[in-house]
Amino acid sequence: MMVPVALLMLGALTAALAPRLLARADWPDREPVVALWVWQCVVAAVLLCCALSMTLSAAAAWQAVRGHVFATAPRTVVDAYALGAAGPWAAPTAVLLASGGLWTLAMLVREVVRTRARRRTRRDELLVRAPLLPGEQRMSGRLVVLEGERSDAWWLPGTAPQLVITTAALRRLKGRQLDALLAHEQGHAQARHDWLLHCSAALASGFPQIPVFAAFRDEMHRLVELAADDTASRRFGRLTTALALVELNEERGVFGPGPTPQAHVPQRVHRLLTDPDRLPARHRLRLTATAALVPVIPVLVALVPGLRALA
Repeated sequence: MMVPVALLMLGALTAALAPRLLARADWPDREPVVALWVWQCVVAAVLLCCALSMTLSAAAAWQAVRGHVFATAPRTVVDAYALGAAGPWAAPTAVLLASGGLWTLAMLVREVVRTRARRRTRRDELLVRAPLLPGEQRMSGRLVVLEGERSDAWWLPGTAPQLVITTAALRRLKGRQLDALLAHEQGHAQARHDWLLHCSAALASGFPQIPVFAAFRDEMHRLVELAADDTASRRFGRLTTALALVELNEERGVFGPGPTPQAHVPQRVHRLLTDPDRLPARHRLRLTATAALVPVIPVLVALVPGLRALA
């Protein structure tokens, strides 16, 4: 029975080649929303390869599992998978992949718990720095203004999402620049970028030895910012959005002279000041459709013996 092995090889090949192909391509920075979709499809395909290989390996190792997986399948389909001829590797493979799946779930739960704890702490800190007025309900407004000497703004997601901005940022950003900043943060909230960041962080922390998950996390952090920049620039212009980024980050020394941890900010400003040069709509649609087919390939590989038996 070679289907589980083929699925594992397909998953390994996808995990090795997809990040390299995306790193060499010149279009992800031009189309960050499409790139976000492509990355999600690649990671989904890798995880699906592991899940399907685990299922078929378990079906080959244990009759009870086989009865559930192929409960309604004709006898010819079951025979096509040659489950009874599986070697001694089937049970260890199934156990190993199942352990990986449980570990992934545990990492996601841990990320959710940590995120909620951090969010709760930040909301408590907001109440200390911006106490409620008499008669005002907790988290009743979507905008919180904090007294602060450092220009900053961020979106605090949750059941009652809030946009937080400091008075220093209000003093530095004028008119449409402030509107562009607010549109940027709202772009994060509307696209639920926080979920992408949490899932990618959980996979990268749970499997640090697998490069595709680390690349997925890094690209999510970069691409969500580019996508939010585009959301703001479509409403208030690329120059206005670039100036808002400069005003918000100039005091932090991110524009030199030496390298800084936030080196991506100058790159974002340069991108906004450059002609957009977007891909044609037909090209974007083709990339989106091709990426959607990537997770379908493992399913087709898993179904090939059964489809041949039914043909």
